[in-house]
Amino acid sequence: MNVRGFLAAASVPLLLIASGRLIAQEKHPEHPKKSEHPTDKKQTGLTKADLAAAIKTWTEKEAARNDGWLKVDDPVQQKTLQLKLEKVHDDRLSQIKPDTYFACADFVEKDGTKYDIDIFMQGKTKGDLQNTEVSVHKVNGKERYTWFEENGVWKKKPAE
Repeated sequence: MNVRGFLAAASVPLLLIASGRLIAQEKHPEHPKKSEHPTDKKQTGLTKADLAAAIKTWTEKEAARNDGWLKVDDPVQQKTLQLKLEKVHDDRLSQIKPDTYFACADFVEKDGTKYDIDIFMQGKTKGDLQNTEVSVHKVNGKERYTWFEENGVWKKKPAE
């Protein structure tokens, strides 16, 4: 290997280290070749348990205002869903940008339809996390969108 080749090969890890950001793609058994959700191993100040607890607390408070059902507007179906939380995927909690976090959770509607809902929270500490967005990711396992990274920012794109 010549000096130029060595320098080029050595610069890649240095650039990754200098950027301070390595993005790991989550792999699920049902989608092993693509990223279903954004992931970032860099968690500043909050643990996965903190985020999962904040999402559960937010869901419970919202449901308590609506006879025990979380209401989520679904623009695709043009209706308001009434959902019960089944599980927050604490293995799929991610920081997607500074002070903005993401988790996926399973819900069931009154009619038995299963929903995978993406829930976004923002805050610097576990005490000030607030919900900023809720979106329907899957209906009965059928994906509506996937995630991709562009210039260090995670974005949604329609499922193929």
